[in-house]
Amino acid sequence: MERKKIITVLLVILLVAGCNDHTAMEGLLVVGSVSVGDQEMTPNARWMRFNADSTQQSGNGWLQHSYGTWSLNEETGELFVRNTNGLNDPYGPFKISVKSDTMSWTRNEEGQQVEILLERADSLPATYGDKLLGLWRLKHASGAGPNSGTSDTNDESNSFIFFRWDKQFVIGSEKGNFNGVYNVNGHRPELELIPYGKELNRNFWKIEYIDDTIKLNLLNNDSVISREFVRIHEFPE
Repeated sequence: MERKKIITVLLVILLVAGCNDHTAMEGLLVVGSVSVGDQEMTPNARWMRFNADSTQQSGNGWLQHSYGTWSLNEETGELFVRNTNGLNDPYGPFKISVKSDTMSWTRNEEGQQVEILLERADSLPATYGDKLLGLWRLKHASGAGPNSGTSDTNDESNSFIFFRWDKQFVIGSEKGNFNGVYNVNGHRPELELIPYGKELNRNFWKIEYIDDTIKLNLLNNDSVISREFVRIHEFPE
C-alpha cells in the first residue's frame, strides 16, 4: 500500500513538473544575449511572447514582425518555434533550460553552437529607434560638414528634427525644411539619414542617449561634427 502511495506521489510530481515546464514558457521573454560560436550577435530589444494556446508573437522593440505557433517536448526539453509569416527553420528545435526568471536556448547551426539567453519581462523593450521617436530641438552644434542635412544645421534658435513612426524624418533649419527617410541599426546605436533630393547626401551618425537629450556624432568623417538635441513637444516658431 505504501509503495502504491509512493508511486502515485511520484506520478503527480512528474505531471506537475511537466506542466510547470510548459507554463514556464508562457509570457513575455526578452533576449539578453545571442552567441554563435565565439561571436556575440545580440539583436537590439528582441522579444518573444508565448501564449497558453500555443501561439506566439515576436518582434524588436515596439514592433511586432512575426507570429506563429510553438510546442514543447517536455520529455526532451526541445522547443519548436514556427513563424506563419516567416521562412522555414532548417536547424531544428532548441534545447531549453529554465532557471527562475531566466532561460537559455541552445542548438547547433552549421557546426557552430548557438546559445540564446532570455529574461522574463512585463513590458516590451525599446529599441534605439523607438527612443528616437518624436520631436527634438537643436541645443548645440559643433563642427561644419558637407551639404548633408543635419551636419550643416548650426542655427540653435529654432532648428529641429522630427522622427516619425513611419521611418520618415523632417528637419527644420535656417535653410528651410526638408524631408527624408531614416534607418536605425538593429545591433548598434547608429542612425542613417537618407534625405530626399539629389543635392543632399546620405549620412551616418552615432547616437548617444542622455535622459531627454540625444547627441548625434557624424561617422566616417575626418573632423568632429556633432549635434545635440533636446526633446520638445511643440514645433519651434
